Amino acid sequence: MSSTTRKTFTSDALTRLAQAIALTLPVLLVGCQTSSQIPDTESARAHNLNARIKQKPIFITSQKAQQQAPQDVWERMRQGFQLQDGVGVNPRVEQQRLWFVSNPSFLENASDRGSLYMHYIVERLEERNMPLELALLPVIESAYNPMAYSRSDAVGLWQFIPSTGRYFNLRQTNVYDGRRDVTASTTAALDYLSRLHDMFNGDWLLALAAYNAGEGTVSRAIERNEKLGLPTDYWNLPLPQETRDYVPKLLALSQLVMAPEAYGVNLSPIANQPYFEVVEVNQPMDLSRVAALVNIDEDELFQLNPAFKKRMIVQAPQHLLLPTAKAQLLTASLSKMNPEELLSLKPKVPVFEGPVGSPARQRSYRVKSGDNLSLIAKANKVNVKDLQRWNKLSGQRLKVGQTLVMQDNTRKTTTLASKGSQRLAANKQTATRYKVRKGDSLYAVAQRFNVEVGHLKRWNPRSAHALKPGQTLTVYVDR
Repeated sequence: MSSTTRKTFTSDALTRLAQAIALTLPVLLVGCQTSSQIPDTESARAHNLNARIKQKPIFITSQKAQQQAPQDVWERMRQGFQLQDGVGVNPRVEQQRLWFVSNPSFLENASDRGSLYMHYIVERLEERNMPLELALLPVIESAYNPMAYSRSDAVGLWQFIPSTGRYFNLRQTNVYDGRRDVTASTTAALDYLSRLHDMFNGDWLLALAAYNAGEGTVSRAIERNEKLGLPTDYWNLPLPQETRDYVPKLLALSQLVMAPEAYGVNLSPIANQPYFEVVEVNQPMDLSRVAALVNIDEDELFQLNPAFKKRMIVQAPQHLLLPTAKAQLLTASLSKMNPEELLSLKPKVPVFEGPVGSPARQRSYRVKSGDNLSLIAKANKVNVKDLQRWNKLSGQRLKVGQTLVMQDNTRKTTTLASKGSQRLAANKQTATRYKVRKGDSLYAVAQRFNVEVGHLKRWNPRSAHALKPGQTLTVYVDR
């Protein structure tokens, strides 16, 4: 053995011996010590030395793995839940949770429809540091159906009534309804919720109650409890029954999403990546021709762009939502098309965009002794929320002699049934085929295509009320 080799061997041996001593020394010290023999500082130093020696890269790798973004939107949502703290065992929440558990198909169907939009909504909520439970609010409002329409004329995923929609800049015309626009209505809803959150001093439960019943209703309930010396939190306010159930529904839904297996709910995975991208469009277009151009199902394109009521873009510029894989294809295709080819994408029938209905007429009302907003609204057939908005009222208090301004939106309209028969008689509709999916009903299909259930029954006389998956329905849609 050479001297160089011997030196290397000796050096290596000494290094290994030093490491062995370093590893065993703290153990020996700890085994032999008593509290009187070794000061606390020496014990802490030995513990720190031992910790440094035992540290291995595998722990670092494990921590990095835990910090990786979840693969599923549901898991991402769970990580951002903020509203469950302090709820505990609540009978009102348990009652709503029992309903959802007894009707698992409701959440499952709503989540299937929402799979197109949930990633987008979760991202917008995260940008504002808002509770991710709010991504479940459209389940309660519309069952994640962008075509949902209520008796109070509320429309879209977030169920805006016309006046509130206009207040938040959701344009409504005879061919376009911003309340159905997925991105625009989401921005408006989060703006509204954020404003309510600030209005009620950072209390999300009160903000949610106000989103359902109006800030005036919640403010009046708080004022009442303050006068009586009662608690003013959400759970103790005298609110309408719908509003008393509204927040418990959201909390119960979030509990099901937190542990779906425990409650027997099957939530299909939703990839934690954007489903759609925004494409700017600078000319009028027929959506059916856009769908053909990028080889996408026309119904899917309309589900992403339900704001275009006639399935066409009349005034540009506008934005279109397309599945991520198809967005670049459309952009590339439009950039390569010559003027004549671009012209072929335009609607064949000229359609002019105009406001819905005639301009509103204003009238006034002088407050009398004993009046309140509810009585005035009922007597004049207007909504309390509208009355507050028209007069910039933040609460319910009125003064005798105060003048309130009201808008008269009433106008002569043709019934939907007569409109449908007129359109059919004029032969302005085109028949399309729709294959029934799991969870569909005649009402849901009618809402999907914005037609009357009665018409759907007439067009499909052999169809039963209980539809079967795979069944084909004939639907006449405007062109």
